[in-house]
Amino acid sequence: MPARHKTRHLFWPPRFPPPGFFGEVPLMSSPAFPDRVFSGVQPTGTLTLGNYLGAIRRFADYQDRYECLYCVVDMHAITLWQDPAELHANTLGVTAAYLAAGLDPEKNIIFNQSQVPQHAELAWVFNCVTRIGWLNRMTQFKEKAGKHRENASAGLYVYPSLMAADILVYRATHVPVGDDQKQHLELARDIAQKFNHDYGDIIRERTNQDEFFPQPEPLIEGPAMRVMSLRDATKKMSKSDPSDMSRINMDDDADTIAQKIRKAKTDPEPLPGEEAGFEGRPEAENLIGIYAALAQEPKLAVVDRYAGAQFSEFKKELTELAVTTLAPVSDELRRLKADPGYLEGVLKSGAEKAAGLAEPVMRETKAIVGFVGARS
Repeated sequence: MPARHKTRHLFWPPRFPPPGFFGEVPLMSSPAFPDRVFSGVQPTGTLTLGNYLGAIRRFADYQDRYECLYCVVDMHAITLWQDPAELHANTLGVTAAYLAAGLDPEKNIIFNQSQVPQHAELAWVFNCVTRIGWLNRMTQFKEKAGKHRENASAGLYVYPSLMAADILVYRATHVPVGDDQKQHLELARDIAQKFNHDYGDIIRERTNQDEFFPQPEPLIEGPAMRVMSLRDATKKMSKSDPSDMSRINMDDDADTIAQKIRKAKTDPEPLPGEEAGFEGRPEAENLIGIYAALAQEPKLAVVDRYAGAQFSEFKKELTELAVTTLAPVSDELRRLKADPGYLEGVLKSGAEKAAGLAEPVMRETKAIVGFVGARS
């Protein structure tokens, strides 16, 4: 298990963590940085089964063990243009999804990013720490900007600096991550390390510590669940796919969930009895993976159980499991979305708690940097 790094880089940019760094990492306490978990979800459309299995359901597992902050990252959302009415509705929708999945606003801090101004303040400081070469390596910008990079927003380009600020304004030590965010977490570590290096003398003078910001570590428990499209299992299940039949939405009712699974693309062969048998059969592997994730069983156990079964038989079992597992969540999600006043209250209360943690960190950051009026 890798320990939290304290070594400073002598040359910049620093190297990213070595291969294998993103394995299973338990929380490791530090006197300077008590264990704190941070994560966020963008409010850009209806959340899918992939969002639920890959992230949101896991969040509820942490709330009785760790101090957790769960953010609706609406400032990240506007790096691409959003209809204001839809952004407002989607922000409440993600909040409802958090609650429907079992997050307790009394145990967790649940808030939206734009209500805590310290995110933006720290992001600017980090923009001045982050090197252009680091940002040029970010693959997500290249993917989202595509061939029209010159027309992309500056916000999309410096998105990773804001993500680092989201985490470090709370001095969070651990972040649940998926494959598409690993590179950004690596960058957050590099930003923290460079800030600590650049301002090392003043940090030691003011805090008697070698570091002001921790280098956040990935929080991964068990295999990461990557849910693929029900219509084309070579592509990730996405809320932006034009076909609603390609995904299960978190607010789909029981009949809709059943219909989508029945019509999910398959192949004519029986289900294989070993993992090697999934080669060239992405739809079979995807549906088996969804079953295993919903049942919270090892994938190999499901493969053994249904070895040689026809898809018609397996889909009946998967449909029953999906409806039993997801329908209560979707029912609660729809109920919560019908009460926007309650959801806005949850976000406001959470933002006040979040700001209470972020404000002293931002105030000390300003003092370390040398801003007039910040030092005490």
